[in-house]
Amino acid sequence: MEVLAWHTLAPGDVASRLRSGPEGLSEAEAAQRITRVGPNEVEEIRARGDLAILRDQLRSPFAAILVGAAVLAGYIGDLVDTAAILLVVVIDVAVGFFQERHGERSLLALRRLSAQHALVLRDGREMRIPSRLLVPGDLVPLESGVRVPADIRLVSSRLLVADESLLTGESEGVRKHASALGAVTPLVDRTNMLYAGTTITSGRGRGYVVATGRATELGAIVEEIRGVGEQQTPLQRSTRSLAAVLGIASLALATAVALVTVARGGAIPDALLVAVSVAVAAIPEGLPVALTIVLAVGTRRMAHRNAIVRRLAAVETLGCTTVIGADKTGTLTENRMTVVDLWTPAGSHALSELSGQRRAAGGAIEALVADVLRASVLANEATARPDDGGVMIVGEPTDAALLRAASDLGLDVSATRRELREVAAIPFEPERRYAASVRERDGDQTLFVKGAPERVLSFCTAMRTADGDVPLRASDVLEAASRMGRVGLRVIAMASRRLDRPIADQAQPPEPGALVLLGLEGMRDPPRRGVPEAIAECRRAGIRVLMVTGDHAETARSIGQEVGIASPDDRLLTGADLERMEDDDLGRAVFEVPIYARTSPEDKLRIVRALQERSAVVAITGDGVNDAPALKAADVGVAMGRGGTDVAREAADIVLADDNFVSIVAAVREGRISFANLRNVTFFLVSSNIAEILAVLAAAALGWPLLLLPVQILWLNLATEGLQDVALVFEPGEPDVAARPPRARREPIISSLLWERALISGAVMTVGTLALFRFELDAGASLQRAQAVAVTTLVLFQTLHLGNSRSERLSIFEKSPWANPFLFLSTGAAFVLHALALYTPLGQGLLELAPLDLEAWIRIVAVSSTIVVAVELHKRIRPP
Repeated sequence: MEVLAWHTLAPGDVASRLRSGPEGLSEAEAAQRITRVGPNEVEEIRARGDLAILRDQLRSPFAAILVGAAVLAGYIGDLVDTAAILLVVVIDVAVGFFQERHGERSLLALRRLSAQHALVLRDGREMRIPSRLLVPGDLVPLESGVRVPADIRLVSSRLLVADESLLTGESEGVRKHASALGAVTPLVDRTNMLYAGTTITSGRGRGYVVATGRATELGAIVEEIRGVGEQQTPLQRSTRSLAAVLGIASLALATAVALVTVARGGAIPDALLVAVSVAVAAIPEGLPVALTIVLAVGTRRMAHRNAIVRRLAAVETLGCTTVIGADKTGTLTENRMTVVDLWTPAGSHALSELSGQRRAAGGAIEALVADVLRASVLANEATARPDDGGVMIVGEPTDAALLRAASDLGLDVSATRRELREVAAIPFEPERRYAASVRERDGDQTLFVKGAPERVLSFCTAMRTADGDVPLRASDVLEAASRMGRVGLRVIAMASRRLDRPIADQAQPPEPGALVLLGLEGMRDPPRRGVPEAIAECRRAGIRVLMVTGDHAETARSIGQEVGIASPDDRLLTGADLERMEDDDLGRAVFEVPIYARTSPEDKLRIVRALQERSAVVAITGDGVNDAPALKAADVGVAMGRGGTDVAREAADIVLADDNFVSIVAAVREGRISFANLRNVTFFLVSSNIAEILAVLAAAALGWPLLLLPVQILWLNLATEGLQDVALVFEPGEPDVAARPPRARREPIISSLLWERALISGAVMTVGTLALFRFELDAGASLQRAQAVAVTTLVLFQTLHLGNSRSERLSIFEKSPWANPFLFLSTGAAFVLHALALYTPLGQGLLELAPLDLEAWIRIVAVSSTIVVAVELHKRIRPP
């Protein structure tokens, strides 16, 4: 079918272009068309399979080096070392596999949005068919409760309202009509179109199918998701870079030390054993497990802040976010229209002021205000009923807000409606821009009207004041309405007239006239509590906050200024502005313009990509199907848990349980704590591994016996060091963590300063270990006892170094040990395990260790304490 701007055509032209008519297509023509255009369904995209994930894990440098070391150990007949190394490989690969194993279920959720069956007219007969058999040109009847099965151009509409929140993100139902619209009408304003996956909430109508399957707006979203690849997070880049550095270093060192050993006359098996020891020492085997635990703990902490993490890597990524793009409705605001201002010809009142006056007057409100509230209740389609001691209001957001305001100010909604029984009504329609209700009491009828101020004023000849009804001063009313509009309020006017006689035809009440204007009510969706403070905290932390919304420009500007996103002088861009901008212009604008209004799904995706191309780390919020491509493309996609769609939640990395922007900011803080802890863990592991490598290399270079066996190094890396590093995961955040600027996208896990500190730490531990190893050999001790002293010295060094590693900035003496009880648990567990290895036959046999006496322990404690002095001096001389 030809692609046209269907919203611009008159209903008759739509039918002729589609070669259809009021009796629909014939069955024969429909069969031909489905052969040409294909079924009305979205093609499924397969998620990455388990074997592909496993293959990627086995390709990591860590796994490859360890497998190579295991092969060498097996070649020389050291089966204990071979089994131990392979066990480590299995553990690390399994951890990585389960961390990455998640299906891309967002597309399955998109398929669930498609209606399974649809009513259609064919050959003049109404029939029910599977939705997948719909074709362009089919005439589809629609009524309340139906899910729209394809993109449809309406040709008739009676009070039809559609819920398009999954596409637009806006919760208010959209009134539909059949009239043609202008060519430049944005997608969100095409009120003569219905889109696949949306829902009819009231009314009925008919329309022609104009797009099916991949050609629908829903299909376009699928294609956009298909085109968005998996984003590599900053953490993934950093860990892969670290793995590559350590992998290359370990291969080079292992090869070099093996060659040197052979060159000095050593046996090839001995040289290979030294090479295996170096390779194993270079790999921080505990890092993958520690990484997963860090992220899992961050996930738990975020859950306490109402942020549910779906992908573990998002924990750390959120911590380095530089830009947050937030939707307005429901995220920055309460997603509940609320009356905040009420005007009568006697003056203007904030609703909070009226509530105070009512309390002071013992529950009474002034007559002019009561008249406005009464009219807002009687010309209103929302319903109110008692619920758990309060009032439950159901209806369109505007009507619900009016009823809620009246109820809050003491008007008994149910009693008022009982006293004035409705005998006729004119429901609201976008073309009318007003609603009316004729009410009767004791035979007298009164007409109540509410609607757009300009429209209601056209029916009025007078207005009500404290001195009675006086001739209408339209300029006063329009100025009051304009004042409300300038601060982003939606303004509704109320008017009434007592009828001289009952209306003749209750089914067709006459158009209003000779009304008395009662007043205006201004409403808005107010900011959530705590949002301005959260945005201020973002500014202090170096994070820009943008508002990206489908709402109108003035409303967006007003809320943006109120919560602190924008100042009065800041520019605002609309979807129409973005459509005219080249990518380069948009790239400059995204760092200058804080508010984007009337945006489409494509606009949000362009904004995300423009920011990322300029090295920003972007978190974006969304709740509709339209948001799914942007959520997936962003570094962190944040979906709404209460008001969001399944598609948005499944495309996102994090789901907010309370839909609140404040929770995002709290999650950012937890993300920063997680990264700080991950950096501390990595520093601890790498510096400890540097000590092991240098010690083994130095002993080999000096021609000494092998300092550490591969199995002893694995024991250090997993059983003792591997237990202690977990304690760092549970460190609470430092007080200024939220005030620090976000780290750069490509900043490594270990900074150059920490590499410097790690080398110094490793050197100190190396010298101390070599000194005690040599002391034992010179004293005539066996190699097994000397190796036991070396292993135990490194265990003590690591235990004290754990305290050094608790903070990159603070002294070990500034960190209370009681703030992290896991320090005691992990250190105690590590010592118990090592004692078992030293003093039980099983441990001595597996690890080839000998028991130590008290004198050896005294020497070890004295030497290992030097690591605290060294790191404290470095922190003092070279602070971050």
